[in-house]
Amino acid sequence: MALFFLLPLVIVFACSLLTRGDYGGVEQPWTLESYLRILDPLYLAIFWRSLWIATVATALCSLLGFPLALFVARAGKRRNLYLQLVLLPFWTSFLVRTYAWLFILRDTGLVNTVLLRMHLIAGPLPLLYNDGAVLLGLVYNFLPFFVLPVYAALERLDPALAEAAADLGARPWPVLWRVIVPLSAPGIMAGAVLLFIPCLGAYLIPDLLGGGKTVMLGNLVQNQFTTARDWPFGSAASLVLMLLSALVLAGLVRSRVARELL
Repeated sequence: MALFFLLPLVIVFACSLLTRGDYGGVEQPWTLESYLRILDPLYLAIFWRSLWIATVATALCSLLGFPLALFVARAGKRRNLYLQLVLLPFWTSFLVRTYAWLFILRDTGLVNTVLLRMHLIAGPLPLLYNDGAVLLGLVYNFLPFFVLPVYAALERLDPALAEAAADLGARPWPVLWRVIVPLSAPGIMAGAVLLFIPCLGAYLIPDLLGGGKTVMLGNLVQNQFTTARDWPFGSAASLVLMLLSALVLAGLVRSRVARELL
């Protein structure tokens, strides 16, 4: 941990306090200019967009992932088959799966071609290079990260608890919201964390499906280290990204502890 985590983190922190060299790299003097630049409205808008997209993607995966995890947990003998189908996308490269959506969503892609041939639209729909395409890519690629922890929590639930609630007169929806969901809260929280943090720092999906129009924190950090060659600002932005992730984790852990105390 000290060699592969703490030492690189110290190096990144040191770079964030130095000055950009004339030809890239870092040089003295020491300064806080990189952190002050983050307060620029342009970069604050990127931070806000990243938080908004990551939050929406987490919410969508929650709405889609919980019913799926519940279905798999109650599938009986076919449980392993459905679980393998959830894991099936991991058998293909992350980059290949993301590129596939380019061929599906582009103007001459599958969706627009089918809609045009059915005469449902007059021209190709702008399905690519926008926030909607980025959200679709995030939900598609990271949905299993939410389903698996929730499935693990649901699979351990005692079916007798739901049966007891039904015997006491509870209908299916109250049983779901007042028994199953609260008991699976640790899995839901773990899935939300595993999903939110990668979405917050994503850069490949916004770069490919956003087409440079949807810039997130991951794209900002990547561009500073490659195109702009501004290592101090890239280091500062990456540390702020880590700080945001740590604050989210701390908030979730604190809320869980508060619920347990109540």
